[in-house]
Amino acid sequence: MNRIRRLLTILTVFAKYRLDDLLPDHPMAKPVHWIIRLIPAPRKHFEQYEAWARFRMAMEELGPVFIKFGQLLSTRRDLLPDDAIEELVKLQDQVPPFDETQSVAIIERELKKPVGELFASFEQTPLASASVAQVHCAKLHSGEEVVIKVIRPGIKAIVQRDMALLRTFASWLQKAITETGRFHPVQVVDDYNHIIMGELDLGQEAANAAQFRRNAESSDLLYVPEIHWKYCTSEVMVMERVYGVPISDIEAIKAAGIDLQTMAEVGVEIFFTQVFRDNFFHADMHPGNVLVSLKNPEQPQYLSLDCAIAGSLSRQERFLLARQLMALLDKDYEQIALLLVEAGWVPKHTAIQAFANALRTVLEPVLEKPLNDIEFGPILVRLFQTARRFEMQALPQFVLLEKTLIHVEGLGRQLYPELDIWTVGRPLLEEWIRDQVGPSALMQTLKRNAPALIEQVPHIPKLAWDALNEVKRLGENQEQLLAKLQQQQHNALRADRAVSTLGFSAIAVALLWGVNPEWVPHLSNIPWQAWGLGVAGAVLLLSRRLK
Repeated sequence: MNRIRRLLTILTVFAKYRLDDLLPDHPMAKPVHWIIRLIPAPRKHFEQYEAWARFRMAMEELGPVFIKFGQLLSTRRDLLPDDAIEELVKLQDQVPPFDETQSVAIIERELKKPVGELFASFEQTPLASASVAQVHCAKLHSGEEVVIKVIRPGIKAIVQRDMALLRTFASWLQKAITETGRFHPVQVVDDYNHIIMGELDLGQEAANAAQFRRNAESSDLLYVPEIHWKYCTSEVMVMERVYGVPISDIEAIKAAGIDLQTMAEVGVEIFFTQVFRDNFFHADMHPGNVLVSLKNPEQPQYLSLDCAIAGSLSRQERFLLARQLMALLDKDYEQIALLLVEAGWVPKHTAIQAFANALRTVLEPVLEKPLNDIEFGPILVRLFQTARRFEMQALPQFVLLEKTLIHVEGLGRQLYPELDIWTVGRPLLEEWIRDQVGPSALMQTLKRNAPALIEQVPHIPKLAWDALNEVKRLGENQEQLLAKLQQQQHNALRADRAVSTLGFSAIAVALLWGVNPEWVPHLSNIPWQAWGLGVAGAVLLLSRRLK
């Protein structure tokens, strides 16, 4: 009943904002058109807005799950047109806080003790509130300041209900209207489901934060707050409280005496390090999740928050990405086309030269600018738009990476508009490629595999003995098989000779019989038998020749 009620609510909102305008002109979509138009809802107030603006407003009205879904769609430049992206990036994830007594109840239920026992002090008024969780400040009995992140009550059931409805609609759309297949609606919803369910598990976020902290231990560029595992569950997470200003607060950063160019370049270096060296990158680096420490203006440091969404690539995918970026900088469009086919992003039957020419037409005017004037975000947009004409299918992890790089470049240029992302990024990229094909890569491979190799050393003599015995058995089996084949050949030869002898004999008897029928007196009354015997002999000989 709840699902039906929610479905009616969604359809009413769709009707209110006339979202049927976004449905394709297809016979299968007509029933949905009529259903939406027949639902009573105030429409006139919104008819002045463009279709994608109405879509954004509908997502905001439907709540957190749909807001986040719209935010995810805003990163899918490989799927949606420019006007859709421009509207969806406006979605704001600002949700009123839930009652503080509910926060206390969840903390006490999860950590099995009263808040007064757990913490020396606890601020009931939330520090911040978002769609899936809110944050409270507290102090441990040891004196450490911490923040407590608490999952919004009932959000999991809401997410599961809305995700089930979204997937049902996407599945219907993909099956009923085959033209939508290239947009992969079911895959998009599944990708989103994976992301948002990860955000609902604070244990996963805590593990991500711990990994980022471990990767950044030797770095002065990035600080990740410490996780207090004693106070962490799937619905509650306690971490060190850090102080800084939002990276979007340019005036405060300048007032602290921090060099904006250095700050921007540090952000780029962190990104390339996380992607290529660490193979674990923060995939949600919007301004709300990144602070700047003001402690040491001479050596600016980023503070990383909210690590719920992280991405990683296999070694092969990273190597492929590095080669694509280098080919892009070298303006080798044929290589870019070949690499996109190799990655499986476009079909193998793609005409490489036609694809390369299309990429050249779109990218050449952009890449001809001075490096510090080139923005990588728009390049990715153009690249995806062009590749979409060639049935491009971007992998989810690359979509996360594209979103992250656009965030990093946007933040960097906000700090320092003349930022040249490739002055910082290219040396890091070239160094990483050298490391992957040089002696150090071989040593790292041996180091990783050393325990397994050492474990196998005591077994080597037995393995060698077993291998020799197997070779011996194979040799004996081959001798037996050879003898059997030779016997079969001998038998076949004897049979062949017998057939030949019988055939010649039949023909000879038939000839003699035809010359003098009395040589076979008891058959002399049926002379046609001689012809039959002769034909039979000929057939026997012919069958031998045809083998």
